[in-house]
Amino acid sequence: MSVVANKEDNCTGRFWEGRFKSQALLDEAAVLACMAYVDLNPVRAKMAATPETSDYTSIQRRINSAINGGQPKELLPFVGNERLDMPNGLMFSVKDYIVLVEDTGRIIRDDKRGAISGSSQDILNRLNIPAENWLKITTEFGALFKGAVGSLPALTKYCEHVDRKRRQSASNCQRWLTA
Repeated sequence: MSVVANKEDNCTGRFWEGRFKSQALLDEAAVLACMAYVDLNPVRAKMAATPETSDYTSIQRRINSAINGGQPKELLPFVGNERLDMPNGLMFSVKDYIVLVEDTGRIIRDDKRGAISGSSQDILNRLNIPAENWLKITTEFGALFKGAVGSLPALTKYCEHVDRKRRQSASNCQRWLTA
């Protein structure tokens, strides 16, 4: 397979070399920050003006499904606030996530200035992430975090679980994912 893909792309080397990586996202803050970073890639790259016009993204699927009153079946759902008999999913509303990504997208665009709305600030407060840190994380996630991402207690527990002595990116996790 890699020989065919390399021929099509006129390159050499392993197929997945350098372009893709896997990172453990250890808590809700890390998951939402990474999701927003990925969902905003087309906006940052100026391939799309807004999240809803960014083709082939999960945010576009979520927006289109939300317009029809649902959530995409192939994506982990947003299930709202924590409660008894909690279904598997992200503990925010899909509407709040869409607004958070839209607010963030408006701020990072050069041609349109925006601000974090009250509902988005509420999410950041629940995640214990200052708005300035959120903007840094959602524009530089790949550069800031090289290993597992999450709060220091979550990172410590993860490193113990995988028998690692060193907590890679610990200083950035502490600096950017906490108030």
